Amino acid sequence: MEQQIKEIRTITITDKGQICIPREARDIAGFQEGSKVSLIVYPDRVEIRSMKKISDVMFAMLASEDVLAKSWMSKEDDEAWKDL
Repeated sequence: MEQQIKEIRTITITDKGQICIPREARDIAGFQEGSKVSLIVYPDRVEIRSMKKISDVMFAMLASEDVLAKSWMSKEDDEAWKDL
């Protein structure tokens, strides 16, 4: 099913790689000041999505190995999993 386009805008990327999401687009997407968003990069497009709408499966894919390693890797984990 094709999604209906709600807004098309041109924005400029600053020398720091920053962009400004136009107010109309923020209103449509429900983004408010301080909102957390995810940036999802595909070969042919980039999407900005509200973190509230990210599924558990997608969230797991977004977590980096470094973050997971810090949270889950310990000497106890290594010992428990060494024979598998």
